[in-house]
Amino acid sequence: MKPDVTAFFDEATNTISYVVRDPAGSACAVVDSVLDFDYASGRTDTRSADAIVAFIKDKGWEVQWLLETHVHADHLSAAPYLQERLGGKIGIGDRITVVQDTFGKVFNEGTEFQRDGSQFDKLFAEGDSFHIGQLRGDVLHTPGHTPACLTYVIGDAAFVGDTLFMPDFGTARCDFPGGSSETMFASIQKILALPDETRIFVGHDYKAPGRDEYAWETTVGEQKALNVHVGQGKSAEEFVAMRDARDATLAMPKLIIPSLQVNMRAGHMPDPDDTGDVFLKVPVNKL
Repeated sequence: MKPDVTAFFDEATNTISYVVRDPAGSACAVVDSVLDFDYASGRTDTRSADAIVAFIKDKGWEVQWLLETHVHADHLSAAPYLQERLGGKIGIGDRITVVQDTFGKVFNEGTEFQRDGSQFDKLFAEGDSFHIGQLRGDVLHTPGHTPACLTYVIGDAAFVGDTLFMPDFGTARCDFPGGSSETMFASIQKILALPDETRIFVGHDYKAPGRDEYAWETTVGEQKALNVHVGQGKSAEEFVAMRDARDATLAMPKLIIPSLQVNMRAGHMPDPDDTGDVFLKVPVNKL
């Protein structure tokens, strides 16, 4: 079955969020939503999420799932905001517990921060399935960028998060805590084993050199033939050498500190203090 897919591009973070609908009905899911955040002022904004809310309400669709491909390091999730306005269950990979344990220590969260994934409504494991109306979704565990990365295969469409980018841009970094270029290569092979005609929807786009327009949809066949990092049968050894060398040159994402603290809580801010104020921590020399 071919789901209807509508993309929402956030230029501030180069993130693409998706609304995925069962073509036989009104059921839909939202993949990788964005809560706008201005780091300099510490202020949030909901304009990106509100565009999705308005779109779904205008169509009269029913949200059943709010899906996260992983704990994002470059934008804050708007899943709780969307859930409050549209309903749906928030889902992520069950290895979120590994991410929570790692960054619970980095941010010195203490014992009050639960590291069992209980902030989410559903923890998906490899081989799990779910439904959006009559549309079936299947879960692939595709770690490497982070330990908890998932690919959601929904009908003929695969939502790969940060595992693959457009063929002319390649793949995502693997140097965050718990990341691994060797693991990433193996995960990519699982995605490339899908039928060639499978549509791939990527989590980010940065306009590769020579391309003037943002893009986010490709296919398994195009990735196998054209991906500059893994296409044309490149070996694991070639990929690991390239990826590790490239990652050593990359700066941290500008929103990594607020993003991790919020997203490992399923998009919720840390608990307020006794006066009702919310604070985010800045670990020094920890990332």
